[in-house]
Amino acid sequence: MTEIVFKKEIQWKKKHLLSIEDLSAKELSYILELAKAFKEISTRPVKKVPALRGKTIAFLFFEPSTRTRISFELAAKRLSADTVSFSVSTSSVQKGENLKDTARNIEAMNVDIIVLRHSASGAAEYLSGVVSAGVVNAGDGMHAHPTQALLDVFTILEYKKKIAGLKVAIVGDINHSRVARSNIQALKKLGAQVTLCAPPTMISPYFKELGVEISCDIKEALKNSDVVNVLRIQKERIDENIMPSIAEYREYFGINREKLVNFAKPGLLILHPGPVNRGVELSPDVLDKGLIEKNIYSVVLNQVTNGLAIRMAILYLIAGALGQRGKK
Repeated sequence: MTEIVFKKEIQWKKKHLLSIEDLSAKELSYILELAKAFKEISTRPVKKVPALRGKTIAFLFFEPSTRTRISFELAAKRLSADTVSFSVSTSSVQKGENLKDTARNIEAMNVDIIVLRHSASGAAEYLSGVVSAGVVNAGDGMHAHPTQALLDVFTILEYKKKIAGLKVAIVGDINHSRVARSNIQALKKLGAQVTLCAPPTMISPYFKELGVEISCDIKEALKNSDVVNVLRIQKERIDENIMPSIAEYREYFGINREKLVNFAKPGLLILHPGPVNRGVELSPDVLDKGLIEKNIYSVVLNQVTNGLAIRMAILYLIAGALGQRGKK
């Protein structure tokens, strides 16, 4: 497999980030390289640069979010952009206003970029067709979460120094996960081997069409993986009869010290997009410390740090593409 080649220069022309599917391996690599430079900014005494001074970024979050929303807002402020935050509970959405009209009214205030999170799959792509502002997908339904995939890959790269040839397992409710879909696309494009591990009720056979392996055995997944990305179990899905109980999921698919000692490869890297159900997907000791004696590390907080750098890179690139097209 071809190892990642980082390019110092690339002409970025995309004014939207809607999914990983829209990006080439070269573009993915460029974003990761650019994020390195933006991460360095966060180590300075003055953690701010004027790169987006005069630009305005609006955050339209129709779903609850902590990490993603704060990360995007802080990224915009670190780049010196002006920001506008949208709250569904106090907006005209409560009076029946639709997504298109909400976005176009906000755009009429000369907003340059709209960061959207929405419960409907395809919402970001739809919005990109009805506004002239740049659109960044911060998660849409079960479809895509491109910046989460980028920060996950960036974190893996920091620790493993490569992506090509790595064996990565994604564990959890695959069927309902936009994070899983975006991670599969990014990892495959950069040369990783991906295994999806879940109870049979949480993973559809069609995922094999994406060029991944499917397993229902967490022990085998741990034995064969260099990296494990653990997904949040959506407790609301229990009512859909996809699993008997949280306790049963914890027993068979939860990752704890015993499973790591007995089955995991030394040097395993553990990721989780958050929020974590402590004691369900990961036992508290594994979440906080990993397993030091086998050089197994949990890098969940590192993912949060890296999310800021990735989102700074994305906002910077999209603002640049808008400038090339003559917008402002």
